Amino acid sequence: MAVAAAIAIVAIAVWLFAPFGKATIASSTVELRRDPLPSVASVALPPVKPAVIAAPQIPMPAPTPVQTAAVIPPPQEALVRPLKPEAPKPEAPMVPAWIRYAVPAPPKDARPRIAIVIDDLGLDRRRTERAIALPGPLTLSFLAYAADLPRQAEAAHRGGHELMLHVPMEPVGKVLDTGPNELDVGLSQDELLQRLRWDLGRFDGYVGINNHMGSKFTSDTASMRPVMEELRRRGLLFLDSRTIGSTTGMDLARELGVPHAGRDVFLDNDVTIAAISTQFAELERVAKRNGSAIAIGHPHDQTMDVLQKWLDEAPGRGFVLVPVSTIVKERGGVAG
Repeated sequence: MAVAAAIAIVAIAVWLFAPFGKATIASSTVELRRDPLPSVASVALPPVKPAVIAAPQIPMPAPTPVQTAAVIPPPQEALVRPLKPEAPKPEAPMVPAWIRYAVPAPPKDARPRIAIVIDDLGLDRRRTERAIALPGPLTLSFLAYAADLPRQAEAAHRGGHELMLHVPMEPVGKVLDTGPNELDVGLSQDELLQRLRWDLGRFDGYVGINNHMGSKFTSDTASMRPVMEELRRRGLLFLDSRTIGSTTGMDLARELGVPHAGRDVFLDNDVTIAAISTQFAELERVAKRNGSAIAIGHPHDQTMDVLQKWLDEAPGRGFVLVPVSTIVKERGGVAG
């Protein structure tokens, strides 16, 4: 019974799967056989049409009309001529040091004008400070070899005084000590200029130089010439201390076009109150006679005492105190 039922089930299964293959039934074994599948190459596929995707319709802006550039007529002949180059503007002339650093003076009037130069300053600090403290404008001349010159000169400038440099030069006989780095007659021009330039570089803001001693050196034209040429190149003035009658300083300065003047009165060759007072009286006589006068003194206590009194009284006696650069201008000491 069981065998007959099994055979019946197999027969039903064969009938159901008949489209897929053929079944062979033996006495006790049922074998299901399928036909082999056709290869892919043997299967004819229908042609595939490529899909066409429609592009989205984006509205385009209306085209902007092209504007035609205006036609520019050719320029007139006068407009196409090359422009004349502008003439170069002249450079402003450099103001020479003796004017740039000059202390202003009161306007000129009929009163005689006096410049008082105190030189040999810088070594004795106490006496230098006393001179600086006097009412100005005095002309204060500092020894080139003194120490701390920039600070001392700045104090003098703040005090309203005009500044000069006191340059040591060789005296006759060398009896007196001029200090280091003096200008000697026997020096080569290179050595002479080296010493002079060292002196001139000690501080700034001065209007010129005057000679410290120098009776031998200022009498020698060949020695003085390179000094004057250097002063001219730097725009400085020369005040001749006139330590000897045969000085060539004024003549050379005039020849080379160096601003210049000469000392009229020494105040304190005799360092007594009476002698110094006499020299101040002489200074006033020269100023009245010539319209101006230049005095040179030194920072001795006696000189400072008389000078202080004179500064208080001079305006009442009709004199005007001015810096030395003012008298250089008024005497015409600028012409070559």
